[in-house]
Amino acid sequence: MAVQTSAAGVKRDDFSGCPDFLKEFLNYELSIRNLSPRTVNGYEIDLRTFFRFLRRYRGDVNSGLSLEEISIQALPFDFVKTISKKEVYEFMYYITRERSNSARTRARKLCSIKAFFHYYVNKKNELETNPAIDVDSPALKKALPKYLSLEECLELLRSVQTEFTERDYCIITLFLNCGMRLSELVGINLTDFKEDTIRILGKGNKERTVYLTDSCKDAIRIYLAERNKLVNLKDRNAMFVSKRTGKRLSPRRVEQIVEQCLAQAGLSGKGYSPHKLRHTAATLMYRSGQADMLALQEILGHVNVSTTQIYTHISRSQLDAAVKSSPLAKVKRKAFSADERLSKADEDSTLAAEADE
Repeated sequence: MAVQTSAAGVKRDDFSGCPDFLKEFLNYELSIRNLSPRTVNGYEIDLRTFFRFLRRYRGDVNSGLSLEEISIQALPFDFVKTISKKEVYEFMYYITRERSNSARTRARKLCSIKAFFHYYVNKKNELETNPAIDVDSPALKKALPKYLSLEECLELLRSVQTEFTERDYCIITLFLNCGMRLSELVGINLTDFKEDTIRILGKGNKERTVYLTDSCKDAIRIYLAERNKLVNLKDRNAMFVSKRTGKRLSPRRVEQIVEQCLAQAGLSGKGYSPHKLRHTAATLMYRSGQADMLALQEILGHVNVSTTQIYTHISRSQLDAAVKSSPLAKVKRKAFSADERLSKADEDSTLAAEADE
């Protein structure tokens, strides 16, 4: 199977195992809508699973075959025309009960199915209805984003000591200061830098400009001095390269570098990752009071400001301070002696009697 690799190091196949109608949809999402190869790969995986399930559910194949053994390459488009809402629900039930998919995974797969049918109903006009359009997405729990504290960030930066320390320190610094995605970082080229800014190619090939802090500029300067000493440089325009091969780092390799640095700082096992470093950058920027919602949206490359709102969570200390700021926060019940309580009771009785009169 032929394999293509994007500039960001994201691999994808040529959809050779897919029927023609699925290839057409995937290529449209990739080339016309400019979705990232990673997103389109997700669509392919989800829709392969969906069509394989339907073949087995309809009895088209031996029931003893595993889903992965079922071929969909020769499926005709007439197969798609007969898919019903009931079958979509059956698939959702299957991935819930048989595959134990989480609510988030189920929601993503349903999104893939809806996008596929939307293309053939609204773009191609080859289907009259979208059987998945009224299927509700699984409810997702709204969890606060995980992020490093300022003290953990400082410890992480202090602890970086690897086989290529200058490069890996620069990677951690850019993550913590610029809030970029993993795919954005590995896709950086030397030609993307201009004065104090860097051009980032984000989701859907959307460009944005991110300003570099002094710490970023210093880390980049030190790293590039060491990078220029490499004698086996292959990807000459790639910002972050392997010391051994001279080729652009892959997303998985950057994940490993971050994992190693976190372990050195005593922060492993806490669920931190490159994406959590992005959460951290956004959180620290917002709490500084210098970045409002619109500025944060631009820095992070979000299409909708509603997505940015997950970074505006309030810390426990802020909640504690807010509660304690109430003017009634320090009002305490006055303690009375036994004689005072009796006197107070007599006073209340007198007042009540006068009121009756």
